[in-house]
Amino acid sequence: MSKKDKQLSPEQKAYQKLEQTIELKRPVWKNCIIAFLVGGLFCIVGQAIQLMYIYFFNFTEVTAGNPTVATMIFIAMLLTGFGVYDRIAQFGGAGSAVPVTGFGNAVISACIEHKTEGYVLGVGSNMFKLAGSVILFGVFSAFVVALVKTIVVSLGGF
Repeated sequence: MSKKDKQLSPEQKAYQKLEQTIELKRPVWKNCIIAFLVGGLFCIVGQAIQLMYIYFFNFTEVTAGNPTVATMIFIAMLLTGFGVYDRIAQFGGAGSAVPVTGFGNAVISACIEHKTEGYVLGVGSNMFKLAGSVILFGVFSAFVVALVKTIVVSLGGF
């Protein structure tokens, strides 16, 4: 027995046993597979959009990346505004949150939630409430990686 279990009263131990019997068992493997498939479907759509930019608008593989990301974020924002992305996220779990579309969803969700407070104090001030940390740590991580690469290259590596 752990030290914590020894400190519990008999009522608390009985409650924990009851809680364990009625707790819902989560299908972890099923959820992982669904998240993988939904995330993969988003990637297939993104790849199709990138190929569209390459073949119809004469972008290269290198230059088609930025408009593809912008298009995926825009599509996610539209789907969030129409209430479709929430259903996809409910089904797909982390598969819908991890790609760049999750960023678009986070931005628009905060806007929709605070639109009753007005455009400046509601939408404007809360737009990046959730996505702001993603931007901050993304930029900081990119800075650290660039700094490490610069140091390694200056020391004669790569």
